[in-house]
Amino acid sequence: MIPTALYRIPALAAAVTCFFGAQVPAHGFLNLFKKSGKVAPSQSERQTQEVAASAMLSEAREAEATGAAGRAEKIYASIVKQYPFTNSASEAAYSRALIVRQGSQLQDAFDAFQSFISDYRQSPRFADAVRQQFEIAEEAKGGKKQKNFIVVPMKLGTTDVVSMYQTVIQNAPYGKLAPLAQFSIAEIYQEEGSKDLAVAAYQGVVDKYPSTTQASEAQFRIGSISRVAAQKSEDGGNLTSTRDALTSYVATNPSGERASEAQAMLQQVDSAQAGESLKIAKFYEKSGKTKAAAIYYNEALKFGTSEASDEARARLSALAQSDPAALADTKVNAANDFTVPAASDLRNRDDYVGPPSPELARLSEKPKMRADDGFKPIPLQEPKLPLRSGSEAGPAAGSLLPPADPSKPMLLPVPPAPGTPTLVVPPPPVPPAPAPVPESEKKN
Repeated sequence: MIPTALYRIPALAAAVTCFFGAQVPAHGFLNLFKKSGKVAPSQSERQTQEVAASAMLSEAREAEATGAAGRAEKIYASIVKQYPFTNSASEAAYSRALIVRQGSQLQDAFDAFQSFISDYRQSPRFADAVRQQFEIAEEAKGGKKQKNFIVVPMKLGTTDVVSMYQTVIQNAPYGKLAPLAQFSIAEIYQEEGSKDLAVAAYQGVVDKYPSTTQASEAQFRIGSISRVAAQKSEDGGNLTSTRDALTSYVATNPSGERASEAQAMLQQVDSAQAGESLKIAKFYEKSGKTKAAAIYYNEALKFGTSEASDEARARLSALAQSDPAALADTKVNAANDFTVPAASDLRNRDDYVGPPSPELARLSEKPKMRADDGFKPIPLQEPKLPLRSGSEAGPAAGSLLPPADPSKPMLLPVPPAPGTPTLVVPPPPVPPAPAPVPESEKKN
């Protein structure tokens, strides 16, 4: 009889499938909650394992030194499997990856280093393992590997090689190899002719690693790829992308190795876009849409090529004579508008109001530095200070108030200096009281 609990396993598996968003087989559902076989040993157990692992590591290195690489690789693998928490296991995993690296299977070697990186990220060998992975990806990108001076062709697809570079970036996203890996991904897409993927990958270099030398080169590559695409198609967006990328490169690298090349490419882009604008303008002019034609003629003038500018200026002059109202309604950027209608046309227009007034012209002028025009600073006038009575003539030179009159007491007593004997001033004598008047005198 089957226990009731087993009937609930499919339902519980379906619930876990909805939670994880992936298909989980019924037989694999029971393995989801199994504990890993790697259990950290106790302190005493680890000391015992360190001794045993160290002995095995010495044996593997001795076998490798004598040329028995296969036997050494097996011993290294046994150390990692039996004693994964020992220091010797970290060295064994790295040494095993180096042995696999000497073989012709690049993917196996890459995976061996990835196992070491995943399990022993704190090892001092971590940076070297990432460098080994990058070198493996570079060899896979080239499509061949040199082994004992014999060129061995590699059978790795673009997806596998790009995945290698992406793993390098994930392992050390802020390392010095990350921008190189991202740049290599862009180069792979560029060699395949995948324009959008290549531009996106190069843009990733510019956005994530802007201060590196790869960023400036990636900016130039974006413009170069867009220019090639513009030559193959009539999409004006490619010309705009080319101009934006190359202009950014020149602005950030005015003295770079590609600066002159970028300037030459920008001139070619201007010439191509001016020709496209002229073509569109002529189409609209033949269709009787003078306003639209004027817009594109002005756009051709904006790019400044000599042939296109002369032709566009001549056509605009003719349009101004034949349909001045349409050109008056054309709203273009004044800084880029090279159209100069005749003075007679301006005076005959209804909205012509003449030159600006002198006040407006003066306000539009830039401020000028003050010249020697007799400007003098305002003289300072000393304010009148209160004077004591009897000193209307003013205070003496160098003083604000006249000297005090010793016969007049000061408003505030001056405290004596320290150590000065105190002078006791006797009070003034009290006058005697008057004698009483006799009674006889009072009656009189």
